[in-house]
Amino acid sequence: MQADFVIVGAGSAGCAMAYRLAESGASVIVVEHGGTDAGPFIRMPGALSYPMNMARYDWGYRTEPEPHLGGRRLACPRGKVIGGSSSINGMVYVRGHACDFDHWAAQGANGWGFADVLPYFKRMESWDSGGHGGDPAWRGRDGPLHVTRGRRENPLFRAFVEAGRQAGYPLTADYNGERQEGFGAMDQTVHRGRRWSAADAYLRPALKRDNCTLVRALVQKVVIDQGRATGVEVLRRGRTEVIDARREVILAASAINSPKLLMLSGIGDARALADHGIEVVANRPGVGRNLQDHLELYIQMAASQPITLFRYWNLLGKAYVGARWLLFGDGPGASNQFESAAFIRSRAGVRYPDIQYHFLPLAVRYDGRAAAAGHGFQAHVGPMRSQSRGTVTLRSADPASAPAIRFSYMSTEQDWQDFRRCIRLTREIFAQDAFKPFVRHEILPGPAVTSDAQLDDFIRAHAESAYHPCGTCRMGRRDDPQAVVDPDGAVIGVERLRVADSSIFPRITNGNLNAPSIMVGEKIADHLLGRRLPPENARPWINPDWETRQR
Repeated sequence: MQADFVIVGAGSAGCAMAYRLAESGASVIVVEHGGTDAGPFIRMPGALSYPMNMARYDWGYRTEPEPHLGGRRLACPRGKVIGGSSSINGMVYVRGHACDFDHWAAQGANGWGFADVLPYFKRMESWDSGGHGGDPAWRGRDGPLHVTRGRRENPLFRAFVEAGRQAGYPLTADYNGERQEGFGAMDQTVHRGRRWSAADAYLRPALKRDNCTLVRALVQKVVIDQGRATGVEVLRRGRTEVIDARREVILAASAINSPKLLMLSGIGDARALADHGIEVVANRPGVGRNLQDHLELYIQMAASQPITLFRYWNLLGKAYVGARWLLFGDGPGASNQFESAAFIRSRAGVRYPDIQYHFLPLAVRYDGRAAAAGHGFQAHVGPMRSQSRGTVTLRSADPASAPAIRFSYMSTEQDWQDFRRCIRLTREIFAQDAFKPFVRHEILPGPAVTSDAQLDDFIRAHAESAYHPCGTCRMGRRDDPQAVVDPDGAVIGVERLRVADSSIFPRITNGNLNAPSIMVGEKIADHLLGRRLPPENARPWINPDWETRQR
């Protein structure tokens, strides 16, 4: 079996690459270990907490004990299913701030500044504000990826935005447009009441072509001959096979599995590879390093009115939501329920937002567990640009063995300062008049938790991953010893091998990572095909008083 391009991973970036490469006329094989994405748990937006906790859809990774979080081992879900993590995520759509990408370029990722990536964000989108405002000049209209907004029918969604305004923050008509900073509506990858994953947007249209094939198999390593990638070795139906690539192999297997596959293939830190008996093909010590993520807390409030989603948090309520969605495609199940959001700056002197909010009209963990008794609501809040860095390393040379994942969360003093500010700023927002008709009392952290030491204890016990791992195959200049890929996504030291997923991010972007991951697949496909969209020099709004004012 062979094709011009072999793509490992049918996730966010891999699906986009398959679509664009097949569209060009090249033959493409996409290799994916996971199974079908059919079924209501994936398709129904309101059921988002289920697939990430199901072994059939998730690789089930957990971190090593995190020393700064009391030795807790945090979940690190990654999609093991057609569509990858876009089939199990929260469907929140955030491009990232323009300054994020300018920082990439300044760190050696030439050609990845905001002017370079904006055309790709626009090309991939089919954006519909649903009549709720927006910034159409900055958005795409006819791309494969449907992006829309929830109806915000629950009064708590508007209360959150109004409370932000009352607290002195700006409003934004479109945080994916000119102005990220502020409170406003949240975008979601939902189309006609159903999850619209990368598989829906890109892979299924690509597979309708004769030149694109999906193969179900576990990739064990990249086959490299005299410094050149020639294919991938896979385990398929209990047998080891090789799938040949006439032109290139592209790893799009996630920030966890892409570095793992590079190391299994002999690309990584030479000493660590030797310890596992792996022959060194290219000594790239940056493979598996620079691991980043977003942590978040849930600031929960008890509601004084029975207007939250808790009314459905029982067997009959869930049955009603599911039946209405199955029969009519609407109701609470047709939204991820993250319909209001905010991006703010934590303090004066921060140039652009470094705190993100998701608002949810239910007091519950993101994974669907441990709902608070009774009606409540919560803000998910966390800093966007932690300086903590972790690693992904091999446990053994066995491809079936899960890697060791160490984020080193909260390993800097700045992390603790930022999270304390997150809690105190959130409490201030919930104390505004807009919430007075709806708040009974604070559930978490609890009104008695006020001192720095008490807040730190709460953070240590309750901070959770937002499930945004990235950075482990960092993009940079070819003479940078810690860079893994160059600005074309080509692995440094090996020919005809590229990486295209969130692992190549030099630094984590503001917000959820699905949108920039898809953008990476779109853009590197063009690099492979020798073409580029012309830059667009639109500039974002930056608060003119950022040096002296927090809001």
